[in-house]
Amino acid sequence: QVQLVESGGCLVQPGGSLGLSCAASGVSFSVFIMGWYRQAPGKQREFVAQITSDGLPNYGASVKGRFTISKDSTNNTVYLQMNSLSPEDTAVYFCNADYYRRYWGQGTQVTVSS
Repeated sequence: QVQLVESGGCLVQPGGSLGLSCAASGVSFSVFIMGWYRQAPGKQREFVAQITSDGLPNYGASVKGRFTISKDSTNNTVYLQMNSLSPEDTAVYFCNADYYRRYWGQGTQVTVSS
């Protein structure tokens, strides 16, 4: 059974950095595409980043150049390093795993505010 548990969300000041983690169980990184989405209040869920089974990253336009996705197969964890944060990055961040269907984590809140 696939289980995704996000952590690391908190309050951070504009211009700051934050790292999120997604601990995955029931997932093989050699076949699953792993990723992150986010959803701000009153808005649709937005693609943030993904990393393929071969380790190739892809980013949404609004985060490209500021966010970095990575994965560690030894501990089955996906990371999202976020730099140069702005209030527009405030959202619940969800980890996802794709293999024939999409699995979601519960999300972690990131708030960017002074």
